[in-house]
Amino acid sequence: MAKNDAPAEKKTGRLKQIRSAYQLTKKSDPKIGLVLAGIFLGVVAVFAVVAVLVGPLLVWLPLGVALAFLATTIIFGRRVEKAAYSQIEGQAGAAASALQTLRRGWNVTPAVAVTKNADIVHRVVGRPGIVLVGEGQASRVKNLLQAEGKKHTRVAGGAPVIQIVAGQGEDEIDIRKLTKHVMKLPAALQPSEITDLLQRLKALDAVRPQVPMPKGPVPTSLKGARQAMKGR
Repeated sequence: MAKNDAPAEKKTGRLKQIRSAYQLTKKSDPKIGLVLAGIFLGVVAVFAVVAVLVGPLLVWLPLGVALAFLATTIIFGRRVEKAAYSQIEGQAGAAASALQTLRRGWNVTPAVAVTKNADIVHRVVGRPGIVLVGEGQASRVKNLLQAEGKKHTRVAGGAPVIQIVAGQGEDEIDIRKLTKHVMKLPAALQPSEITDLLQRLKALDAVRPQVPMPKGPVPTSLKGARQAMKGR
């Protein structure tokens, strides 16, 4: 493949992602096209008026188009994320889908523990230590979290082991706020300590049976939607 073809293919791939994100959003937000068009034209109209009143047109109008594009992109990104969350809420694996949007520096392992009742515990390793995120029926998943917390504490080497329940009940974290909550946890480890911790966790994972995600539509659209808006 010629090197000159790579940028064109990357651009085509990004356009496909944006189109997919738009189609995803339109399912739950049918007026998205009208909203985006209204925002773009509204911002351009404001700058056009300014250009007519104070001039020069060649300065204000291009600036208005650029800012209109920026405003439309920001609103589109928010609508895409809202639509993606609305589609994954209540599905098994929704918390994992949200956690996998965490940026570099976080190690996410979905479904380190799963029960026959579709209670799931996911693991995130980062500067705060080990974060165990449970989703499922509240009382059952708390017991599962406690059991996993004990296992992880044995190999944590003093690293914090934090337990979170994802959901909309009392003392639970809504999946829309889950990644922000995890990212705001206080840092306790240095990068070298995280590397050592991941090696110890490999030993724990090696002795446990492989646990598949529950059957059904596991949501994966959230990460793709965010990547489309970031141009990845």
